[in-house]
Amino acid sequence: MSIHRLIRQRFFPHLWCPGCGHGMILNALLHAVDELGIEQSQLCMVSGIGCSARISGYVDFHSMHTLHGRALAFATGLKLARPELKVFVPMGDGDAMAIGGNHFIHACRRNIDMVAIVMNNRIYGMTGGQYSPLSGRGIVATTAPYHSIDRDFDTVRLATGAGATFVARTTAFHVREISSLIKKAYEHKGFAVVEVLTQCPTYFGRKNKLGGPVQMLEWYRDNTAPLGSKKLAENPDLIPRGVFVDEEAPEYCSEYDSVIARAHKE
Repeated sequence: MSIHRLIRQRFFPHLWCPGCGHGMILNALLHAVDELGIEQSQLCMVSGIGCSARISGYVDFHSMHTLHGRALAFATGLKLARPELKVFVPMGDGDAMAIGGNHFIHACRRNIDMVAIVMNNRIYGMTGGQYSPLSGRGIVATTAPYHSIDRDFDTVRLATGAGATFVARTTAFHVREISSLIKKAYEHKGFAVVEVLTQCPTYFGRKNKLGGPVQMLEWYRDNTAPLGSKKLAENPDLIPRGVFVDEEAPEYCSEYDSVIARAHKE
């Protein structure tokens, strides 16, 4: 099969800036779906608002382009109504961690069966380069011209603490690893979070003097390391990549069906 069957070719070329990592994530996602052999009629992608949310317009399977920060809320309703559907929820910084933060932590604790992809470019790209909950201290942005003093969320630790049963992280540099982790997340029965550290050369890179997209990708190559690797053991300041959590727990839709069954007996 070919990934061309999975895209709406009439909407290309895409609207992302040259060098944006979101297109790389889309490519890796499409390869993962293709390799898994999932029927298009069984897939649905739910997105919110922002650069990351554009991804749902390019895939040729069921999709919902919803409200800012509410993608997981819509996806939860969809999954409860049609639990047989396989649901992907791509989100940016705000969708996942700012206006959507409450939905994120409760989706984690409920353990509803879907894959949440956090496309972390550490900036609000679509609306002008404001800093986000994932930007971190010392970052320059249009809303922090003298550097941000806010600490950033650690997506992996937040998802783990909120109860997600599958949590992973990779970067836009590690394109095959993105596909591999998405496949593992899809095959997991429960709420799966895959964070992808990705580059925004237009706002984040330019304002913070990090170079162009190539230099930003090289930074991910040089400043991350796989979990359990010698490189990470020798330099614990590197950002770890890989699967942090993979555990079994009751899935929400299945548990809800059991509640309905008990109600019918009474």
